Amino acid sequence: MGTQGSRVSARIGSIAESATLKVDAKAKALQAQGRPVISYAAGEPDFPTPDHIVEAAVAAAHDPKNHRYTPAVGLPDLREAIAEKTRRDSGLDVPASQVIVTNGGKQGVYQAFATLLDPGDEVLMPTPFWTTYPEAIRLAGGLPVEVFAGADQDYLVTVEQLEAARTPRTKVLLFVSPSNPTGSVYSREQTTAIGEWAEANGIWVISDEIYQNLTYDGVEATSIVEAVPALADRTILVNGVAKTYAMTGWRVGWMVGPADVIKAAGNLQSHLSSNVANISQRAAIAALTGSQEPVETMRQAFDRRRKTIVEELNRIDGFVTPTPTGAFYVYPDVTGLFGRTIDGVTPTTSLEVADLLLEKAEVAAVPGEAFGPSGYLRFSYALGDEPLLEGIRRIQSLLS
Repeated sequence: MGTQGSRVSARIGSIAESATLKVDAKAKALQAQGRPVISYAAGEPDFPTPDHIVEAAVAAAHDPKNHRYTPAVGLPDLREAIAEKTRRDSGLDVPASQVIVTNGGKQGVYQAFATLLDPGDEVLMPTPFWTTYPEAIRLAGGLPVEVFAGADQDYLVTVEQLEAARTPRTKVLLFVSPSNPTGSVYSREQTTAIGEWAEANGIWVISDEIYQNLTYDGVEATSIVEAVPALADRTILVNGVAKTYAMTGWRVGWMVGPADVIKAAGNLQSHLSSNVANISQRAAIAALTGSQEPVETMRQAFDRRRKTIVEELNRIDGFVTPTPTGAFYVYPDVTGLFGRTIDGVTPTTSLEVADLLLEKAEVAAVPGEAFGPSGYLRFSYALGDEPLLEGIRRIQSLLS
């Protein structure tokens, strides 16, 4: 289109609004009108940020050195703390120079794709996927290729599925474990098999590890670079403090990768956003280097809620809810409700099921259409114990 055409570029005009944020905004708008909506839509802990982290930020705000520009790629102390965390939790020994501090994990995801992809490059994207991934891939000129695994596979893709989707244009595999939206975690054996397949085929890996510290039932989230060390030279790890430390609003994430790629991503960030707010960076240093006791307290609360929501959802005829072992989401298959008339409504998609629950039960969940095929709902259980149970009771009452 020429200059007289659309007022918005085709590239930006094609982006879909974040579906999870959209549903959460709708729920909050109804709450503001006085409706007692319970929202399972937002992927953020209901806990306050631990006190010692907040106190570090308050102290940082009083220090004039934090009032100035700092290196675009992050404070040296924070990059070192991230390198240490990466050694500890991802089994990858990297220098701080191979770390970039980003404005949340979301910027890390965007920059990872922007740095690796050329127009027409394909990205194998295990599905269900987080709603931002395909948009970030397309913005970078890439083509997301959905590789779907349903509830019968615990939403975990196989090497055979990946191989069937691979073409000469495949450049990147997106690997997410634990997963948003499903909470599924790949075993060490599965991770190794996928990593070895990527290595054998010369495929890059972007691994989003934002939920790696939130696992249950003794399950460990094995980093793909720990499982297959040879992949380290072709892998970007993305992570952040948001989920583990209840710091979603502080906006601190990071990317870790090979030196040449990190240098290029640093150049991009120097023009895109420059440094992350220094106060938030100082808070993140306190999070990573201070007491981890609050993290364990929150994880135990999530575990308790996880057991409650799975048990209660599986009492509902038409819901099939695999037990997740990571993150703080459940992802029931609700195709059993399709074609059933419920309070005068006969849904045929999960979008319609979500609308039905919002209108008739005043419960907000995100429909599967936001994450891939229709037929599913995502419920976050990162909300208080009482509203969590009350919302499920409403659904049970509506569908009984």
